[in-house]
Amino acid sequence: MYPSAKIILTVLLLVAATTVLAAGSGKHADPIAPVILGVTGILFFAVLGRFGARKLGQPSVLGELLMGVILGTIGYLFSVDFLLVLREGPAIFEMVDLALSGATIEQAAISTLGEENAVIILNILQGPGGAELTQIAHAVDVFSRYGVIFLLFLVGLGTSVREMQEVGTESFRVAILGVILPFFFGFMMARVLMPELSISVDLFVAATLGATSIGITARVLEELGKVNCHECRVILGAAVIDDVLGLVMLAIVSGIIISGGFEPVGTLQTIALAALFLVTAFTLGPRFLRRAIGLLDHLDIVEAKMFVSFLFVMVLAWFANLVGLATIVGAFAAGVILHDGYFLKWGDIREHKFSIRDLISPLEVILVPIFFVLMGIQVKLETFLDPHVIVMGFGLIVAAVIGKLLSGLGASRGSSRLAIGMGMVPRGEVGLIFASIGKSLGVFSDALFSALILMVIVTTLMTPPLLKICLNRIADRREEQSTTP
Repeated sequence: MYPSAKIILTVLLLVAATTVLAAGSGKHADPIAPVILGVTGILFFAVLGRFGARKLGQPSVLGELLMGVILGTIGYLFSVDFLLVLREGPAIFEMVDLALSGATIEQAAISTLGEENAVIILNILQGPGGAELTQIAHAVDVFSRYGVIFLLFLVGLGTSVREMQEVGTESFRVAILGVILPFFFGFMMARVLMPELSISVDLFVAATLGATSIGITARVLEELGKVNCHECRVILGAAVIDDVLGLVMLAIVSGIIISGGFEPVGTLQTIALAALFLVTAFTLGPRFLRRAIGLLDHLDIVEAKMFVSFLFVMVLAWFANLVGLATIVGAFAAGVILHDGYFLKWGDIREHKFSIRDLISPLEVILVPIFFVLMGIQVKLETFLDPHVIVMGFGLIVAAVIGKLLSGLGASRGSSRLAIGMGMVPRGEVGLIFASIGKSLGVFSDALFSALILMVIVTTLMTPPLLKICLNRIADRREEQSTTP
């Protein structure tokens, strides 16, 4: 083993052990101390993962996710209580809710965790540090959810309705195919490989495959210095539209899951609520912002931008949840609506030292990595000991890649359809968010969740080098054409 690897492994084990000891001592003067240590420990590992990914030229999200997978595996192999509790994710809180509603703790544990995991988790939670471990797990979960909200808010902040209209029909066609084709292939693959699952689960799997990571695609294009080429503009425009369509699809599928099955009336109601929410948000949101900003004369520009941005994204996230949509739909809508132009009363926005993105980004930098590490921790590698899970993961990867590659057919004949399709392949953070929502709703089993995370990892890893090859070939071909008399 390389010396650097030994150092990293030693640090991982030491910090994990320190966290567990702190959680289990039960003698803290401040009851919040173990929570602080637990969250800080997760963030420390996230920084390590991000550093490793950057050194290898990979997206940060991938490093954070893989660091979580490593932590979860260490917890499983060495029986680290803190990590074993985090591995179960939302099921821990569902167990507590069931117990509070009248079921015995044993019945609640078996119902939500399964018999084998129930025995392990109950032994941990009924031990001397069980209460503190539950507090830490809940705090980490809350921080990660805030992270997702701010992540989608920033994605929305970088989305312009005017730009979406200007990208033209080419990006729109690519986006439509980029949602429909992976959805279709994902649904059919789930039906074939997992016939025992309900159609509702298949629909959620299909929706997860329909997502595209605009963040990873944009980062690759920026690093290659090819943001302004025709294919790249089509990819970025299509990815933005793809995100919007994906969130609408998520709202519909989530509504089907929550209602207990596919019902035409219920589905239409979900679509109507989603449309009503978006129309209301885009109609009343600007008025609310102007009124709220008008009451903040006594604040300086930085305080006003921070308060308004935070309150607006939280209010819309809450309203989205109130009408049965995911909170991230509200967060995304808040980002699309809000912009620095609302703060003109403080002077020319070009003279403002900090934009809304500058002020909110630090929150995203701290909170979002916690979400990605937590998602990695919840991946149970031991599920891949079952050959069926490996086949399931491979099938989802094939469906995900082929569906997105074929979306390039929506591009014009003069464009490189292969490059455009390849740019739509990575799932990244958006796919992780969809998968996490499916797990929190109890839709995805541990095996299916792990297979979906594998799909996210593979599609995220394969895109940068392959997209680079495609774009370089385009540049070479066009250079030859320009020099040919």
